[in-house]
Amino acid sequence: MKDLYDIITSRRDTRHFTTEEVPEEVLAQAIEAGHHAPSVGLTDATRYYIITAAEIKKQIKALFVAYHEKAAETTDTKAQKEAYLNLKLEAIEEAPVGMVIAYDRSVLDTFTIGTVGSNEAIKFSAVCAAQNIWLSLTEQGYSMGWVSILNYYDFKTLLDIPEHIEPLGYFCIGKPATDYGKQPMLQQLHWKDKSTVAQVTHIKNSKPVSQTNAVEDTVFTSPKETLKNQLQHKIDQKTKPEGALGLLEKLALQIGIVFETDAPQIIEPHIVVFAADHGIANHGVSAYPQEVTRQMITNFLEGGAAINVFCNQHQINLEIVDAGVNYDFPTQTQLIHKKVAKGTQSFLHTAAMSPKERDWCFQMGAEVVNQIHAKGSNCIGFGEMGIGNTSTASVLMAMLTPFSIEDCVGKGTGVANEKLENKIKILSKAIQNYKGTADLEAIITYFGGFEILQMAGGMLQAYQNKMLLLVDGFISSVAYLIAFKKNPAIKANAIFCHCSEEKAHQQLLEYLQVTPILQLQMRLGEGSGCAVAFPIIQSAVAFLNEMASFESAGVSNK
Repeated sequence: MKDLYDIITSRRDTRHFTTEEVPEEVLAQAIEAGHHAPSVGLTDATRYYIITAAEIKKQIKALFVAYHEKAAETTDTKAQKEAYLNLKLEAIEEAPVGMVIAYDRSVLDTFTIGTVGSNEAIKFSAVCAAQNIWLSLTEQGYSMGWVSILNYYDFKTLLDIPEHIEPLGYFCIGKPATDYGKQPMLQQLHWKDKSTVAQVTHIKNSKPVSQTNAVEDTVFTSPKETLKNQLQHKIDQKTKPEGALGLLEKLALQIGIVFETDAPQIIEPHIVVFAADHGIANHGVSAYPQEVTRQMITNFLEGGAAINVFCNQHQINLEIVDAGVNYDFPTQTQLIHKKVAKGTQSFLHTAAMSPKERDWCFQMGAEVVNQIHAKGSNCIGFGEMGIGNTSTASVLMAMLTPFSIEDCVGKGTGVANEKLENKIKILSKAIQNYKGTADLEAIITYFGGFEILQMAGGMLQAYQNKMLLLVDGFISSVAYLIAFKKNPAIKANAIFCHCSEEKAHQQLLEYLQVTPILQLQMRLGEGSGCAVAFPIIQSAVAFLNEMASFESAGVSNK
């Protein structure tokens, strides 16, 4: 056996392999080494998949190429892009063996020692296993290359990997064909030098911990004119002057038309909070760090958020959707799992998502609504959570309406003064960097958020299911804007619950020519406006169904 430190320093991320086969015993010994790696709470959560079929490798290579081209667009200069594209960053088809090293997050379904602070400890265990395998292969004269430039949802779908299994990446294994000596490949090719010594900080003082709480497009068919007239007559014959109940009368008429009856009932009302992370959040556009998305979802699930309180108050069912949060939730977590990826890319440099990811969002949003509709629900409110999503919504509004980005940017989670100016500057630059077309699909692919597009897909499906769709605040209204541009007929089913304090929201509502029910200076999101407005919507139904008419009450009409 070689000296341990010789093995460590000679381990290389290999991209060039000979055609020599990897003996079974070599691979078995390497996997055994991986199995002996540290495992948080002795979970044994690491999983291995072996691939030797040429056709499967070819399909995985195609996934790499698609994301490799996407990565090239995020480079800082034209020269850097050219240098990047000249790097060999994979050997998927050349390497004799492919391996997927993954971890099983279903182990988190039961108490696991060491995961209370961060359940990503199971991922770290899998990384330790990957390193042990690498070192074992190096000691035996073989090597490995880690390929992570992939869309992981696509990758898992292609290999039929279960939803609760999360790959670290694809690993190419074989006999190395290139000797990089004591230097990593990227250093030899002058991409970047590896630091000569480790960065070590000795912490000698501490700060007190503050005790704050973490916070298919269809053609619209008009209802029969007779029903509309019947409803209007019923409303006008109630014991009141015509129009005296104002917006409630308009709501009653709308709800009756949507449900195609003059005696409508709201059944099994739901509010759905779609959550996802945004790459643009990495540029300081929010007052809160990205981890708050995950923390707030935990708060929702534990019943501690405003939306929980309001839904409980008004007997509204609440569902939380993981549309793309940068976190691995335990499988038994009471979430609807619709994760497209762990957050979008930063649209400051490249498209937030691929066209395929965009299409998945609309499909998944529709699936969520269909699941709720199947429970008998005919009313669904749309809310959201995602640090950075007011920035995403602002850019989408600026790209899809006549308003400037300055008109569309607000405080979001609470940014102000210099930080607000910086937010406008960053989003303006993102728009300037955009080289795509003015086509709706191109714009929402480049600037969209997973939760925003899933909401849009859900709204379109709610319309098709003849459901009332309740729109919350600014971000939900931008989702509606996207859905409306795909199918203007959804306006017939949409109720706008409030006008938020986000300054662009009022302009957007005026642009859409809609009237919100409430104006309470709220800017929380979460579907909170839907929940607070719901009793008023119920009041519209109640007066239509229960209020006496002039005739039944024996009251003179005129």
